[in-house]
Amino acid sequence: MMGMYREDVKRIYSQIGNEYRKMKQAQEQSDHKQTMDMVNNPPHYNKAGIETIQAIKAMLGEGFKYYLQGNIMKYIWRYEYKDGVQDLEKAQWYLNELIEDRKEDDTS
Repeated sequence: MMGMYREDVKRIYSQIGNEYRKMKQAQEQSDHKQTMDMVNNPPHYNKAGIETIQAIKAMLGEGFKYYLQGNIMKYIWRYEYKDGVQDLEKAQWYLNELIEDRKEDDTS
């Protein structure tokens, strides 16, 4: 009888340990996401040291401004249904890029 009790206690402690490790891992992942800037510098848009936005600008040339306009509209259109304020911040980011792009074009 005592052996069965000990096994139950071991099993419960093991389950608690597993749950603790899962919670700790989830918290670490959450902390990592919070330190990343998902608006101005999302890590999934930079591979091998190349920013995706710069590659797109190089490919599209004059059409780049239309790409920026499309993204501004997309993020404003969906902000209430997807990521809320983060989508508005992304729209603002693309608007700032468009302003800078137009300033560069005006000075050339």
